[in-house]
Amino acid sequence: MIRVLLVDDQAVVRAGFRMFLELAGGIEVVGEAADGAEAVRLARRLSPDVVCMDVRMPGGNGLIATREIVAGDPPVPAVLVVTTFDLDEYVFGALEAGASGFVLKDTDPDDLVHAVRRLAAGHGLVDHTVTRRVISEFARRRPAAEPAAGPAADLTPRETEIVRLLAGGLSNAEIAAELVVETSTVKSHLGRAMTKIGARDRLQTVVWAYRTGVASPG
Repeated sequence: MIRVLLVDDQAVVRAGFRMFLELAGGIEVVGEAADGAEAVRLARRLSPDVVCMDVRMPGGNGLIATREIVAGDPPVPAVLVVTTFDLDEYVFGALEAGASGFVLKDTDPDDLVHAVRRLAAGHGLVDHTVTRRVISEFARRRPAAEPAAGPAADLTPRETEIVRLLAGGLSNAEIAAELVVETSTVKSHLGRAMTKIGARDRLQTVVWAYRTGVASPG
């Protein structure tokens, strides 16, 4: 059973999300919060697997709440940013704060369920259309950087290459085709790379790649 915390200042939105998620089966909404501060308190008390986080709320925004939740003691729930604006400045802040995926508030209910299940499984939403646009814009706005020492230097050349292709928006299958290897080989290399850099999921691996200069816009 996937445990979900809903965070939105509009009760009708929370009620709609609760209905969609619980009707899907295998998902339980364990709590609701109307602002960021309440979200942080409930995340620590309820230990959900996924937090569906609005970014614009009176009395505490989702950006601050995302950063505090992700920085908490393990196990850390994955944060799914649910927003009206796919290129909202708050979304970029949430991306850097540690969000694992994004969906729009008017998304199809099945897509919301799919997103929650992917985040609960540790996959993130790097292949989602909205997420790709956010990553592209995020990368464009960041200044160029030299590859960082430390964790970046610990990656093998093949791991670095795979992370760079992932940051370019390629799926595992597309990376495998590009490198002429099996998809299982890509998964294995990517898993080791994520462990080395301490990334929780694919999306945060992409963020790390741009932040360290391992990947660059274009």
